[in-house]
Amino acid sequence: MLKNSLGFFRRPSTLIAAVIFLILIIVCLFGTSIAPYPPYEQNLENKLQPPGGGHLFGTDDFGRDLFSRVLAGAKYSLSAGLVSVLVGLTGGLLLGVPAGYYGGWLDRLVMLICDTMLAFPGILMAMALSMVLGQGRFTPMIAVGISSIPVFARLVRSQFLSIRERQYIEAARAAGAGDLRIALFYILPNAFGTVMVQATLRMGTAIITAATLSFLGLGAQPPEPEWGSMLNAARAYFFSAPHLAVFPGLAITITVVAVNILGDSLRDYLDPRLRER
Repeated sequence: MLKNSLGFFRRPSTLIAAVIFLILIIVCLFGTSIAPYPPYEQNLENKLQPPGGGHLFGTDDFGRDLFSRVLAGAKYSLSAGLVSVLVGLTGGLLLGVPAGYYGGWLDRLVMLICDTMLAFPGILMAMALSMVLGQGRFTPMIAVGISSIPVFARLVRSQFLSIRERQYIEAARAAGAGDLRIALFYILPNAFGTVMVQATLRMGTAIITAATLSFLGLGAQPPEPEWGSMLNAARAYFFSAPHLAVFPGLAITITVVAVNILGDSLRDYLDPRLRER
């Protein structure tokens, strides 16, 4: 089992992505403690300082240490990804499990709801939900999560439609197992791998979308050190102080690339046909 687990990290890119993600989790948990300066501390005498000296990433337009703010912002971005995926996955299971297991009119109703939601681009759906929910730190998480529900619902439904016809499911029914037991203990565990791959890949999309909402002013508000909000504040100084946009942008890029690599590696690892390559 240990050998199979280590096989997941056989690719250097996967190992590097895993290390980056582990560092991000540590930063998320202890970012304010390990930061060299308080992320909210202002010093107007040192505003817009370039990287170097006592400020590794430089300072922003209020003299706040940019490195400390980027570290603190990891908490918001990772939380946005995790909470959004959790909300979307929970809603997708609640809709997709009964639709895929029972089929019929319930399946058609659920698919109508999902198709209606998918008719709108994800970012527009998230923006509309953010406007309804109002500005706030948790608004992007909930908005992106709700907009992800039809994606998970369709995936779960397709897995249940496929697995419910297998012989061992018929054997379980013949043995007297009820619908709830079959759905939760026979079908769902076999669909778990595919669903988790989608959840991992969706996390990268959720981080970008949440940062976009904050960039547009629909998420975390200044002075919160959220990466998307920091990019929005950096627009006015893009040419005079480009470091204000470079470092939050790099943080978003590195995080999303690491998450996507882990998702691709998990998909390949769970597929026996690709595992042997």
